[in-house]
Amino acid sequence: MSANKETFGKTVGFVLAVCVACALLVSFSAVQLKPLQQANKLLDKQTKILQAAGLLEAADGNIVATYNQFVEAKMIDLDSGEFIEGNPDLFDERRNSRDVEKSEKPKNDIAGINRRSHDAVIYLVRNGAGEIDTVVFPMVGSGLWDLMYAYVGVEADLNTIKNVIYTAEMKETPGLGAEVLNPAWIALWPGKKIFDDKGQVRVELVKGGVKEGNPSEAYQVDGLSGATLTANGVTKTFKFWFGDEGYSAFIDKNRGGLN
Repeated sequence: MSANKETFGKTVGFVLAVCVACALLVSFSAVQLKPLQQANKLLDKQTKILQAAGLLEAADGNIVATYNQFVEAKMIDLDSGEFIEGNPDLFDERRNSRDVEKSEKPKNDIAGINRRSHDAVIYLVRNGAGEIDTVVFPMVGSGLWDLMYAYVGVEADLNTIKNVIYTAEMKETPGLGAEVLNPAWIALWPGKKIFDDKGQVRVELVKGGVKEGNPSEAYQVDGLSGATLTANGVTKTFKFWFGDEGYSAFIDKNRGGLN
């Protein structure tokens, strides 16, 4: 009996030792890899911003250098539209939205985000002459299954779209909602208008495709075949972030030009 107990005790002890060793190894790996993961995440964000600004090809693989040369991240107060002090590198809109002191519930939450941060980060992109020719606006809104994140590059008139780049942080169905990542669909956006002459947000996805020559063609992009709810989510996200509860105050203040 004592021999059996001794064998059982050794087995339990061995299992515990292995568990502890594995836990230490995993913890050590997580700590060691965290800086690399953060660097990769930052690089991916910079890549998406350059792509939204139409500078990715010109970067020719030199993402960080091109970003640092042409892009300036600035914080704004969404309610006033004014630039504010703050560290854009440390800002996280979704983290802020979970803090009741740093966020608010939208009056009309058509984007399905629950709460919206008081502040936001935008990206001013300069050309070779040092003039701002693009502003990149981040936005987030509900798709079919979860929130979807995107960067919208807008020309200096703050109305004409250069590019709309969604990130891979989504749970949309491959071949359906996930078609927002398809280069063919992305190529439909350049030149489309966000606002009409009265300042109303008109941009939208159209089920069945845009009919050439119709009066609203300048504001319309083909919908996502078989993914109506995702497409509706994209339209509502645009209307929210470029409307009164999003970037509207900033855009109204700077339609005459940014320096």
